[in-house]
Amino acid sequence: MVDMGRVETEAIAKSSSSSSSSSSSAVTTSTSVTETVNGSHDFKINGYSLSKGIGIGKYIASDTFMVGGYTWAIYFYPDGKSTEDNSTYVSLFIALASEGTDVRALFELTLIDQSGKSRHKVHSHFGRALESGPYTLKYRGSMGYKRFFKRTALESSDYLKDDCLQVHCCVGVVRSHTEGPKTYSIPLSPSDIGLHFGQLLESGKDTDVNFDVNGEVFAVHKLVLAARSPVFRAQLFGPMKDQNTEHIKVEDMEAPIFKALIHFMYWDVLPDMEELTGLNTKWASTLMSQHLLAAADCYGLDRLRLLCEANLCEEVAINTVATTLALAEQHHCFQLKSVCLKFVAMPENLRAVMQTDGFDYLRESCPNVLTELLEYVARVNEHSSITNKLGNGLVLDGGDFNGRRVKQRL
Repeated sequence: MVDMGRVETEAIAKSSSSSSSSSSSAVTTSTSVTETVNGSHDFKINGYSLSKGIGIGKYIASDTFMVGGYTWAIYFYPDGKSTEDNSTYVSLFIALASEGTDVRALFELTLIDQSGKSRHKVHSHFGRALESGPYTLKYRGSMGYKRFFKRTALESSDYLKDDCLQVHCCVGVVRSHTEGPKTYSIPLSPSDIGLHFGQLLESGKDTDVNFDVNGEVFAVHKLVLAARSPVFRAQLFGPMKDQNTEHIKVEDMEAPIFKALIHFMYWDVLPDMEELTGLNTKWASTLMSQHLLAAADCYGLDRLRLLCEANLCEEVAINTVATTLALAEQHHCFQLKSVCLKFVAMPENLRAVMQTDGFDYLRESCPNVLTELLEYVARVNEHSSITNKLGNGLVLDGGDFNGRRVKQRL
């Protein structure tokens, strides 16, 4: 069951005592919560044409169903419920079949369009203000529509198919209760599972696989790597696993990058880039984040990839932005790509970026990105042109003095 409605009111009680020198007060709170407990039932009526003529006020009943601790049933009147309508309409009602006290509830009755066009006929009390609130039903009481559908129109509609009708009913039983203040306060410490796994890595105990990266050996645990990375899981335990799963040589990756990768898989945080590289420069941090992002994508570590992407968005600079942009394109980092394009397209950055080795790499490895870059440059120039025209009456950038557009070149 799903709560579809919830109304809260809060009551505050104050008590105070005072003396000649001091006064104090205590405040207690409580909350009244009114909500609905919802449930639904599907009722299929086969042989509709045979049900006609049973008599006005007589109904075909669904099986009973439970919602909110009460029993309900759907009543369908083929000849209508009211004698004054003379069988012109069919009637549809929802009835309370439980004995006991009054029940307050909301209803929705839907006649299903069987053509597949989803043009259902819906009568609902949910999602709209009711002038007098939810309906109150007693035992055997019912609520519905005497003129639910004109019978001649129903019999020529898509609601009737193969002499069959389908009805969907939703009931929301209104419940109220009062919540008092909590009588306990248990402080919870942050999750420390990463700390425990990190300590396991540092201890070196019970390792069962060694990775050789450019002569540097990393002793780790197969199960930890397999749990964290689908690529390691296939490499260590899959049907195409390496023949030697106790000593594996890693190609095309530097040892500091692999060390950072392992650090994240155990600790679930990025390592200290300065400590890892031995360099306290933004350039070194960016370079590590670039390589680590590629490694994360390779091993299916989505969280690590996003962390690296966020770092690179913060570290955009003239001498590294072109290689970062190429990386973003190759590994589908769309937000990072957008940040880089906007940075490069700025007039004060474009010429300097074009003079870097990274720009040559970008042009060779991702030529399609240059087209997008041109579009960004055009937008920047267009904005600059409009600004200058408003300020000086002249188009100073992106056009000549006659207002003609000038093609921008990289």
